[in-house]
Amino acid sequence: MIRFYTVFALVLISKITLAAAGPGLETDSTNSTKNFPVTQFRRDTAIAVVTRANTAPAVASGGFMKTRLTSIQKEVPLDYNEFVQSYIDNYTNRRDEMGRMMGLAKYYFPIYEKAFRDAGIPEEIKFLSIVESALNPNAVSRVGATGPWQFMSTTGRTYGLNINNYVDERRDPVQASYAAAAYIKDAYQEFGDWLLAIAAYNCGTGSVERAIEKANAMDYWSIRQYLPVETRGYVPAYIAVTYLMNYSDQHHIIAQECSMPLQTDTVMIRNFVSLNNVSRVLNISLDKLAALNPSYLKLVINGTAAAPRKLIIPQQPKDKLIALNAGLSNNTLNVAPTPVIATADFSGGAVEDIPVIHTVKRGETLATIADKYGIELNDLREWNHMRGDKASPGQTIKLNPTGTQTAAMATKYAKPAIAAGL
Repeated sequence: MIRFYTVFALVLISKITLAAAGPGLETDSTNSTKNFPVTQFRRDTAIAVVTRANTAPAVASGGFMKTRLTSIQKEVPLDYNEFVQSYIDNYTNRRDEMGRMMGLAKYYFPIYEKAFRDAGIPEEIKFLSIVESALNPNAVSRVGATGPWQFMSTTGRTYGLNINNYVDERRDPVQASYAAAAYIKDAYQEFGDWLLAIAAYNCGTGSVERAIEKANAMDYWSIRQYLPVETRGYVPAYIAVTYLMNYSDQHHIIAQECSMPLQTDTVMIRNFVSLNNVSRVLNISLDKLAALNPSYLKLVINGTAAAPRKLIIPQQPKDKLIALNAGLSNNTLNVAPTPVIATADFSGGAVEDIPVIHTVKRGETLATIADKYGIELNDLREWNHMRGDKASPGQTIKLNPTGTQTAAMATKYAKPAIAAGL
């Protein structure tokens, strides 16, 4: 499961009545980090329950809206109801923001589509990334969910994403998309329903399983009332975004120019190479290079001969590529390597420091414990058979499904080699 917090959805639903339950909605718009100068977003943007005092407008327009949704439906059901209409109404109030998303989609959607085709899941699930992160690879939620697909560190590693002091592949549009596709595919194989798989991406398979039990049903709309508050709005938000990305012209939404280069070159890097040096050689702004290579936290590509890493650059004329190749060959673009150390979470704690249990201290809650170890709150609840957020001082909390270090975990959390390039 990923987590509850999404970057774009709540920003666009200011007129929707928010349920009292669920996390606060404060925004921390801090835009600087020690190692990554490109703008980051740190927002607690939980999707809220949609309520409507008067559903008459939705009912009146229901006929043609259903027809439109049916006409664009592929594998994922695009149901229409007052909840979907509420999100459509509020997204259309942010036409400029939606237009910006349409511009960015020209760069990001082909990446997502390929990953989803390779995984065998519907390409139209690409629209979920708008709900997740507003197509911002540097999006970071209040609890540390990161990247275009908003992975927590534990889940990201489970699905093969590398996270260390040099690189965070949750930010890599390609790697994160393959991980997201794998997660959604796993959820679909469990539930046999794409809307339930999408819901599970937000709140976890355990929450969906419990809702199915309570509702004694196997479809999203029947179990919706038993899902966490945020997830009740998550699927309607996805359907609304899918609709508006297909019918933007009907709502006076104009696609803006894409801020990302649509033609790029990929260069394999086998040394520790500074993006700043690449910027100088190619005469490309550092911000543009960082936007194309968002996973490099230090703005240094930590490639080695055994494990080369990709550098994405705007498509270059032949003379610039020759100059770049010369700099790579004579090592003038290199920087001195420092140890590559795997980290547990966004705050930089070492992976090997993750214990198997935690003893609750006064003032701690499950949420603060989850944040501390980079674990998803719903996972923590499931492993400890707890439903709320309260934890008693002195209580022992399992930090993995068994509360013990299995052989598999010992391998997964083994202390990494602390040697340059490893």
